[in-house]
Amino acid sequence: MENITSGGYEISQVVNSKYGHAIREIEVWGTVVAVEAASSIATEAELHKGITEVIAYVNHIDEVFSTYKPDSIVSRLRRQEIQIADTSEEVKDVWNRCLFARDLTQGAFDPWAVLGGFDPSGLVKGLAADRCSEIMLDNGAEHVQINAAGDLALRGGYFNGTEVIPWSIGVVNPENRQEIVEVFEIMDGAIATSGTYERGAHILDPHTGLIAIGARSATVIGADGGLTDALATALMVEGRDGAIWFGNPVLAQYSAWVIDRNDDISWSLGPKATKP
Repeated sequence: MENITSGGYEISQVVNSKYGHAIREIEVWGTVVAVEAASSIATEAELHKGITEVIAYVNHIDEVFSTYKPDSIVSRLRRQEIQIADTSEEVKDVWNRCLFARDLTQGAFDPWAVLGGFDPSGLVKGLAADRCSEIMLDNGAEHVQINAAGDLALRGGYFNGTEVIPWSIGVVNPENRQEIVEVFEIMDGAIATSGTYERGAHILDPHTGLIAIGARSATVIGADGGLTDALATALMVEGRDGAIWFGNPVLAQYSAWVIDRNDDISWSLGPKATKP
């Protein structure tokens, strides 16, 4: 058994020698995307073929959506050299997803209210993690974990040697990375955490342009990785005031677990975050 800490999570895993198994860390987007896959029906060669496709995909995402690459499509949009109507369906889809998340969060998530213009980074990472998991499933993986620096896509549960159990995902204390403050069990879905884990206080409040002060850490669990990513960012801005968003039927199966900004109190809502 080994413990891996990344992006606010610690994940305990057991490797079964009877399973095809593949692990890879990919340096991209200024961070690391960790891929782990296992299967009783696919060979390690087939799983590594999937990882090769994942590497090509995440580099493609970087070329299209990076705000640091001057020739990326997003950089050209930000400089108003092109309009959204001139872009591919892939870019339009991300643009529309950002619009939806902005409306859902009443502007707390707003990729257009940042210095330099449109920046979809707060949604694309989770969306890409979902797609990476689909690529691995297409290549025969049965149990998949994609960790894109705190945005996780999980598929098929975890095989512990005798049975398939939920992935056990622990959220790390933003003030003490050695301390696990909450654990969630997930068979299939996405989980995203925003906080000060890797980049410090980097999230801005779109309403004021100042550093967000709504929460110290925000975790969201749901089916769509892009939306969990955006909601976690938005909760860092709004804190408890963001709880109202989860009354929307669209988020009926989404959950949130949040550590308040100015004290050690946490609050939660939704089916995954509410303990029996």
